[in-house]
Amino acid sequence: MKTIVAYILIIAFTGSLTACSSLKVVSDVDPEVDFTMFKTYEYYGWAEDSDKILNRLDKERIEKAFSNELQKRGLKFVEKGAGGDLIVTLFIVTEQKTRTTATTTGIGGGPYGYGYGYGGWGPGFGWGGASVGHTTFHDYDYTVGTLVVAVYDADGGKLIWEAAGTATIDENTKGRDKRVQEAAEKIMESYPVESVQ
Repeated sequence: MKTIVAYILIIAFTGSLTACSSLKVVSDVDPEVDFTMFKTYEYYGWAEDSDKILNRLDKERIEKAFSNELQKRGLKFVEKGAGGDLIVTLFIVTEQKTRTTATTTGIGGGPYGYGYGYGGWGPGFGWGGASVGHTTFHDYDYTVGTLVVAVYDADGGKLIWEAAGTATIDENTKGRDKRVQEAAEKIMESYPVESVQ
């Protein structure tokens, strides 16, 4: 199965997605695999260097959220090296972006005025008073993050499912636990075994 990571990184950083704060999810699956046969998973942690972007609290939030989602699908966690049916890894990619917005204000006349018309005074075509316009440009910086969860069959190490969520990162820590859990739920929606809770 071809990995979707390259595709994710291409679409994750296009203007159409980075301008939106809602989570965009893409996924891929090996259609030949029966996911109901898996009962346990080992967590192999974060892909090399990707966890350096996050602090300890955020890493724990994300790990807990995905653990909850895997448990809802009947998968039991076992320690690394204990012979789990699946291997789960996470990685994150971020990119700084700048967006420019423009605000235009104007005062003055328009294309029609009041002037001398046929047969005396009345509506006539003419130019009104001069108009003045001003456009102000504002730049603001934001961070786009892509969180990827990859699941491998432990027997042979074959990638069998992968999903990624991309969104503008919210720096507000209030309610972050809930937002992370909601993101994990949305990313896991495409997993081939439905949640039982």
